[in-house]
Amino acid sequence: METIEPQLLRVLLAVRDGGSISRAAAALGYSQPAVSQLLARAEQRLGHDLVLRGGRGATLTESGRVLADHALHVEAALAAAREDLDAVGGLARGRVRLAGFPSASSTLVPPVLAAMAESSPGVVTSYVEAEPPEAIDLVRRGEADVALTFSHAFTQDDSAADQTLSIRVLGRDPLALVTASRPELPGGVADLAAFREARWIGGCPRCRGHLLASCAASGFTPEIVLETDNAAAVVGLVAAGLGVALLPRLALTATVIPPGVVVTPADDALARRVEVVVARGADRVPSVRAALDAVRGVSHLLG
Repeated sequence: METIEPQLLRVLLAVRDGGSISRAAAALGYSQPAVSQLLARAEQRLGHDLVLRGGRGATLTESGRVLADHALHVEAALAAAREDLDAVGGLARGRVRLAGFPSASSTLVPPVLAAMAESSPGVVTSYVEAEPPEAIDLVRRGEADVALTFSHAFTQDDSAADQTLSIRVLGRDPLALVTASRPELPGGVADLAAFREARWIGGCPRCRGHLLASCAASGFTPEIVLETDNAAAVVGLVAAGLGVALLPRLALTATVIPPGVVVTPADDALARRVEVVVARGADRVPSVRAALDAVRGVSHLLG
């Protein structure tokens, strides 16, 4: 049985992400001839065509895609081996890269980073803010180790079926209707249908899709006239009488609610799921495992 080198998997992953051999070579710091020769030798040795070369770039064959899908698993295993070896040698070091959505940045992320600093002072922890689709792509490309994301019951994406990812639900983030006047609310729960004639304020594409689906479930299509990802800006627009909005509790927690703005809980079924995403097998890496422990430690801040 022919040996499959980790270097080949890295090259195939770079070709998949870059769309050409030259871009793959640049991303890895190799020369283009070196990458071309490595691929040619691997194809001859394995007896499979791995890359389709064209005038405008390169794409992976089915065999190439199969191997590329294993790249992140192999990288995670190698990282785990390196860190386990360091631990045996008495070293306390490592690196973990986190990504998270905006309303997590001011609520969930600070205690996660504080917990990492206390429990794993030798681990260098970095953070970048990104909406869920971008954060998940960072994990897929190996540019982030742990991603905080969210999803909704009415809307699905392909990440749940991605066998290269491990997705765990941390908890629920209830939504609330934000208005400039108090509606009639039997039972204290917002009736979205009562605002079918209102002007609505939308958020990120995923939140906008959930707003459309939620209103559709209430029998109407909202007129979305304003869009912003900034929760404070949404509340300011509502206070000015320019529209109404659905906002998650995490976003409202970090936002000053001015006089005249009313926050009313939405139906519990509309709550979004807050999730943590890593590459499958990455939890074997000690630094990633420590980050996951820190993330699980803030689940009490969710519903």
